[in-house]
Amino acid sequence: MLSRVADSLYWMSRYLERVEHTARLIDVNLNQMLDQTGNVNQSWDRLLDSLHMPALKDETQDAYSITRALTFDAANSSSIVSCMAVARENAQQVREQISSEMWEQLNRLYLHIKGTNVEKFWHSQPHRFLTRVKEGIHLFQGITDATMSHSEGWHFIRVGRFLERTSATASLLDVHFSTLLENRQDHEDTTLDYLGWVGLLRSCAAFEAYCKVYTANIQPDNIAEFLLLNAESPRSVRFAAAMMQADLQAIARSNNIHNGGRAERLVGRLRAALDYDQLDEIMSGSMHGYLENIQRQCAQIHTAIYQTYISYPFDVALMSRGASQA
Repeated sequence: MLSRVADSLYWMSRYLERVEHTARLIDVNLNQMLDQTGNVNQSWDRLLDSLHMPALKDETQDAYSITRALTFDAANSSSIVSCMAVARENAQQVREQISSEMWEQLNRLYLHIKGTNVEKFWHSQPHRFLTRVKEGIHLFQGITDATMSHSEGWHFIRVGRFLERTSATASLLDVHFSTLLENRQDHEDTTLDYLGWVGLLRSCAAFEAYCKVYTANIQPDNIAEFLLLNAESPRSVRFAAAMMQADLQAIARSNNIHNGGRAERLVGRLRAALDYDQLDEIMSGSMHGYLENIQRQCAQIHTAIYQTYISYPFDVALMSRGASQA
């Protein structure tokens, strides 16, 4: 496969996963505002931190301003409209490699987002718009699996999706547990922030799956175990690492790399750790360090993919563009 094709499919998939993740975070936070009675801004601060987005400049950092910046601000490279535009641009560059159904769905979703503005969005039904965005991405992923040949290009799409998901989930966990551990160290009120932890599960589309394993017993340690180490949940870090490994192995075979390339070895090391690590060992050490290391390994896997399969020299600026928004 030409390196430019692999590159475009990989980034198309990463940006679409990023759109879905951002839309979900915004939707969860807007819904929680209806129930929260305490510090509402804390949840929005966590959202910005998890997306590695700096505080807004020259404006009040409230729900409206943050939502506007993350949805329709074309000047913000992390916004839904910006990420969707980059995903569409990458798809357009490899139009001959994807199915007509894939292109039509992606283009339909792009036009829907472009046809909405923040005022129309904010004063009508934000949940309906954000749900349509999320479902549009899910539909695209289903169409991809149903209509595209499951060859090398399809595997690059999946690698991009699960690498993005791994990094995003680790970042989200890190932000929530950092707040919890800081409160414990400062001897502040450690009463369980029930809505906050339920919000974390909903932000990962994992609340119902969690309840099937742990019932409705919302405990931070159980949530960490589920989102990190569960082998069956499609939103867990362990599951995503397993999918990445399988897809990179398939790509290596198609390129006659018999001993496993660096990318495959790195993701294999990540998966092995997640397969055998125990939560009590993780919690007794540094939870922040553990989650930060996962994000660091994701960046290393990204670099290895570029060095192995994208034939031009690795572009540090390009890596920064992706990793800083993961």
